Amino acid sequence: MRVFVTGGSGHIGSALLPELLGAGHQVTALARSDAAADKLTDAGAEVRRGDLDDLDVIAQAAAEADGVIHLAYRSDLLHTGDTDGLIAANLKVIEAVGGSLAGTGKPLVVPLGTLALWAAGLTGRPGTEDDTVGSGPMAESENATIALAERGVRASVIRLSPVVHSDLDMRGFTRALIGTARQKGVAAYIGDGANRWPAVHTLDAARLFRLALESAPAGSRLHGVAEEGVPFREFAEAIGRHLGLPAASIAPQDAAGHFGFLGMFAAADNPASSALTRQRLGWAPVGPGLIADLDAGHYFG
Repeated sequence: MRVFVTGGSGHIGSALLPELLGAGHQVTALARSDAAADKLTDAGAEVRRGDLDDLDVIAQAAAEADGVIHLAYRSDLLHTGDTDGLIAANLKVIEAVGGSLAGTGKPLVVPLGTLALWAAGLTGRPGTEDDTVGSGPMAESENATIALAERGVRASVIRLSPVVHSDLDMRGFTRALIGTARQKGVAAYIGDGANRWPAVHTLDAARLFRLALESAPAGSRLHGVAEEGVPFREFAEAIGRHLGLPAASIAPQDAAGHFGFLGMFAAADNPASSALTRQRLGWAPVGPGLIADLDAGHYFG
Protein backbone atom coordinates (compact mmCIF):
# COMPACT_ATOMS: atom_id res chain seq x y z
CA MET A 1 0.00 0.00 0.00
CA ARG A 2 1.20 3.53 -0.78
CA VAL A 3 0.72 5.46 2.46
CA PHE A 4 0.81 9.22 2.95
CA VAL A 5 1.80 10.23 6.50
CA THR A 6 1.76 13.63 8.17
CA GLY A 7 3.89 13.97 11.28
CA GLY A 8 6.23 11.21 10.14
CA SER A 9 9.30 12.80 11.71
CA GLY A 10 7.64 13.27 15.10
CA HIS A 11 7.33 11.10 18.17
CA ILE A 12 4.89 8.42 16.99
CA GLY A 13 5.82 8.96 13.35
CA SER A 14 9.41 7.97 14.01
CA ALA A 15 8.13 4.58 15.19
CA LEU A 16 5.37 4.33 12.58
CA LEU A 17 7.59 4.67 9.51
CA PRO A 18 9.70 1.56 10.22
CA GLU A 19 6.52 -0.25 11.24
CA LEU A 20 4.92 0.51 7.86
CA LEU A 21 8.03 -0.10 5.80
CA GLY A 22 8.72 -3.34 7.62
CA ALA A 23 5.23 -4.55 6.69
CA GLY A 24 5.94 -3.89 3.00
CA HIS A 25 4.16 -0.56 2.57
CA GLN A 26 5.58 2.40 0.65
CA VAL A 27 5.57 5.69 2.55
CA THR A 28 5.43 9.32 1.46
CA ALA A 29 5.65 11.76 4.36
CA LEU A 30 5.08 15.48 4.74
CA ALA A 31 8.11 17.56 5.78
CA ARG A 32 8.10 21.25 6.58
CA SER A 33 11.85 21.61 7.15
CA ASP A 34 15.15 20.37 5.75
CA ALA A 35 15.87 18.56 9.02
CA ALA A 36 12.54 16.73 8.88
CA ALA A 37 13.08 15.87 5.21
CA ASP A 38 16.52 14.42 5.96
CA LYS A 39 15.13 12.35 8.85
CA LEU A 40 12.33 10.98 6.67
CA THR A 41 14.69 10.15 3.81
CA ASP A 42 17.05 8.36 6.18
CA ALA A 43 14.08 6.32 7.45
CA GLY A 44 13.30 5.19 3.91
CA ALA A 45 10.32 7.41 3.07
CA GLU A 46 9.72 9.64 0.08
CA VAL A 47 9.29 13.30 1.01
CA ARG A 48 6.55 15.78 0.13
CA ARG A 49 7.51 19.29 1.20
CA GLY A 50 4.89 21.41 2.93
CA ASP A 51 3.21 22.08 6.26
CA LEU A 52 -0.29 21.83 7.69
CA ASP A 53 -1.30 25.11 6.09
CA ASP A 54 -0.51 23.73 2.61
CA LEU A 55 -3.90 22.10 2.16
CA ASP A 56 -3.56 21.73 -1.62
CA VAL A 57 -0.27 19.85 -1.17
CA ILE A 58 -1.84 17.60 1.45
CA ALA A 59 -4.94 16.94 -0.64
CA GLN A 60 -2.87 16.03 -3.70
CA ALA A 61 -0.61 13.69 -1.72
CA ALA A 62 -3.68 12.01 -0.22
CA ALA A 63 -5.23 11.57 -3.67
CA GLU A 64 -2.09 9.82 -4.90
CA ALA A 65 -1.96 7.44 -1.92
CA ASP A 66 -3.79 4.22 -1.10
CA GLY A 67 -4.26 5.35 2.49
CA VAL A 68 -3.46 8.22 4.85
CA ILE A 69 -2.35 8.47 8.47
CA HIS A 70 -2.62 12.03 9.78
CA LEU A 71 -0.41 12.39 12.87
CA ALA A 72 0.76 16.00 12.63
CA TYR A 73 -0.65 18.79 14.78
CA ARG A 74 0.20 22.40 15.54
CA SER A 75 2.33 21.86 18.64
CA ASP A 76 2.86 25.60 18.96
CA LEU A 77 -0.87 26.06 19.49
CA LEU A 78 -1.10 23.18 21.98
CA HIS A 79 1.68 24.50 24.18
CA THR A 80 0.25 28.02 24.22
CA GLY A 81 -3.19 26.70 25.16
CA ASP A 82 -4.85 27.83 21.92
CA THR A 83 -7.12 24.81 21.70
CA ASP A 84 -9.56 26.56 19.36
CA GLY A 85 -6.78 27.27 16.87
CA LEU A 86 -5.42 23.74 17.24
CA ILE A 87 -8.81 22.17 16.53
CA ALA A 88 -9.56 24.50 13.61
CA ALA A 89 -6.23 23.68 11.95
CA ASN A 90 -6.80 19.95 12.40
CA LEU A 91 -10.32 20.12 10.98
CA LYS A 92 -9.03 21.80 7.83
CA VAL A 93 -6.57 18.96 7.22
CA ILE A 94 -9.20 16.28 7.88
CA GLU A 95 -11.57 17.93 5.41
CA ALA A 96 -8.85 18.30 2.76
CA VAL A 97 -7.85 14.64 3.05
CA GLY A 98 -11.47 13.52 3.26
CA GLY A 99 -12.30 15.37 0.07
CA SER A 100 -9.48 13.59 -1.75
CA LEU A 101 -10.47 10.15 -0.47
CA ALA A 102 -14.25 10.50 -0.76
CA GLY A 103 -15.86 7.63 -2.63
CA THR A 104 -12.66 5.57 -2.84
CA GLY A 105 -13.02 3.30 0.20
CA LYS A 106 -9.40 4.12 1.07
CA PRO A 107 -8.38 4.30 4.73
CA LEU A 108 -7.76 7.41 6.79
CA VAL A 109 -6.50 7.06 10.38
CA VAL A 110 -6.53 10.07 12.72
CA PRO A 111 -5.30 10.17 16.33
CA LEU A 112 -7.25 11.98 19.00
CA GLY A 113 -7.33 11.37 22.74
CA THR A 114 -9.10 9.43 25.45
CA LEU A 115 -9.27 12.77 27.27
CA ALA A 116 -12.17 13.62 24.97
CA LEU A 117 -14.27 11.16 27.00
CA TRP A 118 -13.32 12.93 30.22
CA ALA A 119 -14.10 16.30 28.64
CA ALA A 120 -17.51 14.96 27.61
CA GLY A 121 -18.25 14.14 31.26
CA LEU A 122 -17.73 10.37 31.36
CA THR A 123 -17.10 9.38 34.97
CA GLY A 124 -17.37 6.37 37.20
CA ARG A 125 -16.04 3.72 34.81
CA PRO A 126 -13.38 3.23 32.14
CA GLY A 127 -14.29 4.68 28.79
CA THR A 128 -14.75 2.25 25.92
CA GLU A 129 -14.52 2.43 22.15
CA ASP A 130 -18.32 2.38 21.96
CA ASP A 131 -18.59 5.59 23.96
CA THR A 132 -19.17 8.61 21.75
CA VAL A 133 -18.57 12.30 22.32
CA GLY A 134 -21.53 14.22 21.06
CA SER A 135 -20.29 17.79 21.18
CA GLY A 136 -17.59 20.08 22.49
CA PRO A 137 -14.23 21.22 21.11
CA MET A 138 -12.43 17.93 21.75
CA ALA A 139 -15.19 16.07 19.89
CA GLU A 140 -15.12 18.00 16.63
CA SER A 141 -12.15 16.34 14.95
CA GLU A 142 -13.29 12.88 16.03
CA ASN A 143 -16.81 13.31 14.76
CA ALA A 144 -15.64 14.92 11.51
CA THR A 145 -13.38 11.93 10.86
CA ILE A 146 -16.06 9.35 11.67
CA ALA A 147 -18.53 11.21 9.41
CA LEU A 148 -16.23 10.58 6.45
CA ALA A 149 -17.35 6.94 6.54
CA GLU A 150 -20.64 8.16 5.06
CA ARG A 151 -18.69 9.70 2.19
CA GLY A 152 -16.98 6.48 1.19
CA VAL A 153 -13.80 6.80 3.24
CA ARG A 154 -12.63 3.92 5.47
CA ALA A 155 -12.03 6.42 8.25
CA SER A 156 -11.07 5.47 11.80
CA VAL A 157 -10.05 7.32 14.92
CA ILE A 158 -7.47 6.16 17.46
CA ARG A 159 -8.06 7.72 20.85
CA LEU A 160 -4.56 7.77 22.27
CA SER A 161 -3.70 7.70 25.94
CA PRO A 162 -2.55 11.11 27.21
CA VAL A 163 0.78 9.42 28.01
CA VAL A 164 2.54 7.85 25.02
CA HIS A 165 5.96 6.98 26.38
CA SER A 166 9.34 5.68 25.19
CA ASP A 167 12.84 6.92 24.47
CA LEU A 168 11.40 8.41 21.26
CA ASP A 169 9.29 10.88 23.28
CA MET A 170 10.89 14.31 23.14
CA ARG A 171 7.93 16.68 23.63
CA GLY A 172 5.00 14.74 25.10
CA PHE A 173 3.15 15.17 28.37
CA THR A 174 5.75 13.11 30.26
CA ARG A 175 8.53 15.44 29.16
CA ALA A 176 6.40 18.44 30.10
CA LEU A 177 5.70 17.08 33.60
CA ILE A 178 9.38 16.29 34.16
CA GLY A 179 10.33 19.79 33.04
CA THR A 180 7.76 21.34 35.37
CA ALA A 181 9.04 19.29 38.31
CA ARG A 182 12.60 20.42 37.63
CA GLN A 183 11.51 24.04 37.38
CA LYS A 184 9.26 24.06 40.44
CA GLY A 185 11.38 21.79 42.63
CA VAL A 186 8.50 19.42 43.31
CA ALA A 187 6.73 16.61 41.45
CA ALA A 188 3.15 17.66 42.05
CA TYR A 189 -0.22 15.97 41.92
CA ILE A 190 -3.64 17.41 42.70
CA GLY A 191 -5.53 16.45 45.83
CA ASP A 192 -4.86 12.83 46.72
CA GLY A 193 -3.55 12.11 43.22
CA ALA A 194 -5.87 9.12 42.79
CA ASN A 195 -7.07 10.30 39.39
CA ARG A 196 -5.93 7.96 36.61
CA TRP A 197 -4.32 8.49 33.24
CA PRO A 198 -4.09 5.68 30.67
CA ALA A 199 -0.72 5.03 29.02
CA VAL A 200 0.76 3.23 26.03
CA HIS A 201 4.28 2.59 24.75
CA THR A 202 5.17 4.33 21.47
CA LEU A 203 5.99 1.11 19.61
CA ASP A 204 2.65 -0.41 20.59
CA ALA A 205 0.87 2.74 19.41
CA ALA A 206 2.70 2.62 16.07
CA ARG A 207 1.66 -0.99 15.53
CA LEU A 208 -1.96 -0.04 16.24
CA PHE A 209 -1.86 2.67 13.58
CA ARG A 210 -0.63 0.13 11.04
CA LEU A 211 -3.33 -2.36 11.97
CA ALA A 212 -6.01 0.34 11.71
CA LEU A 213 -4.72 1.38 8.29
CA GLU A 214 -4.80 -2.19 7.07
CA SER A 215 -8.07 -3.44 8.48
CA ALA A 216 -10.13 -1.11 10.69
CA PRO A 217 -13.74 -0.92 9.45
CA ALA A 218 -15.09 2.44 8.35
CA GLY A 219 -16.29 4.52 11.28
CA SER A 220 -14.19 2.69 13.90
CA ARG A 221 -13.29 4.24 17.20
CA LEU A 222 -10.20 2.54 18.63
CA HIS A 223 -8.25 2.99 21.87
CA GLY A 224 -4.48 3.25 22.03
CA VAL A 225 -4.43 2.14 25.65
CA ALA A 226 -2.09 -0.43 27.16
CA GLU A 227 -2.56 0.50 30.83
CA GLU A 228 -6.13 1.37 31.75
CA GLY A 229 -5.21 3.99 34.30
CA VAL A 230 -2.02 4.88 36.17
CA PRO A 231 -2.75 6.93 39.32
CA PHE A 232 -1.33 10.40 38.81
CA ARG A 233 0.28 10.28 42.24
CA GLU A 234 2.34 7.21 41.20
CA PHE A 235 3.36 9.06 38.04
CA ALA A 236 4.49 12.07 40.09
CA GLU A 237 6.28 9.92 42.66
CA ALA A 238 8.28 8.15 39.93
CA ILE A 239 9.31 11.50 38.45
CA GLY A 240 10.28 12.83 41.88
CA ARG A 241 12.26 9.69 42.70
CA HIS A 242 14.41 10.02 39.60
CA LEU A 243 14.92 13.77 39.99
CA GLY A 244 15.64 13.58 43.70
CA LEU A 245 12.65 15.82 44.39
CA PRO A 246 9.68 15.44 46.74
CA ALA A 247 6.27 14.45 45.39
CA ALA A 248 3.57 16.60 46.95
CA SER A 249 -0.08 17.52 46.66
CA ILE A 250 -1.24 20.91 45.46
CA ALA A 251 -4.73 22.41 45.55
CA PRO A 252 -6.94 22.31 42.44
CA GLN A 253 -6.95 26.11 42.22
CA ASP A 254 -3.16 26.07 41.91
CA ALA A 255 -3.05 23.61 39.00
CA ALA A 256 -2.94 26.16 36.18
CA GLY A 257 -0.18 28.17 37.82
CA HIS A 258 1.89 25.07 38.52
CA PHE A 259 1.40 22.93 35.42
CA GLY A 260 0.82 25.60 32.75
CA PHE A 261 -1.07 24.25 29.73
CA LEU A 262 -1.39 20.84 31.43
CA GLY A 263 -3.22 22.37 34.37
CA MET A 264 -6.59 21.77 32.71
CA PHE A 265 -5.87 18.01 32.53
CA ALA A 266 -3.79 17.26 35.62
CA ALA A 267 -6.80 16.38 37.77
CA ALA A 268 -8.59 14.42 35.03
CA ASP A 269 -9.73 10.93 35.97
CA ASN A 270 -9.59 9.29 32.56
CA PRO A 271 -9.42 5.49 32.82
CA ALA A 272 -10.00 3.83 29.47
CA SER A 273 -10.31 0.28 28.18
CA SER A 274 -8.91 -1.11 24.93
CA ALA A 275 -10.63 -4.50 25.14
CA LEU A 276 -12.67 -3.94 21.98
CA THR A 277 -9.66 -2.66 20.03
CA ARG A 278 -7.66 -5.75 20.97
CA GLN A 279 -10.55 -7.99 19.98
CA ARG A 280 -11.35 -6.24 16.69
CA LEU A 281 -7.79 -5.78 15.38
CA GLY A 282 -5.81 -8.44 17.25
CA TRP A 283 -3.68 -5.73 18.86
CA ALA A 284 -1.66 -6.92 21.85
CA PRO A 285 0.58 -4.33 23.57
CA VAL A 286 3.95 -5.73 24.62
CA GLY A 287 5.98 -2.66 25.62
CA PRO A 288 6.92 -1.78 29.20
CA GLY A 289 4.41 0.05 31.38
CA LEU A 290 4.76 3.72 32.22
CA ILE A 291 6.43 3.38 35.63
CA ALA A 292 8.81 0.69 34.33
CA ASP A 293 9.70 2.93 31.40
CA LEU A 294 10.39 5.84 33.74
CA ASP A 295 12.52 3.55 35.89
CA ALA A 296 14.59 2.65 32.80
CA GLY A 297 16.09 6.11 33.19
CA HIS A 298 16.13 7.43 29.63
CA TYR A 299 13.75 10.29 30.47
CA PHE A 300 16.25 11.64 33.00
CA GLY A 301 19.54 11.55 31.12
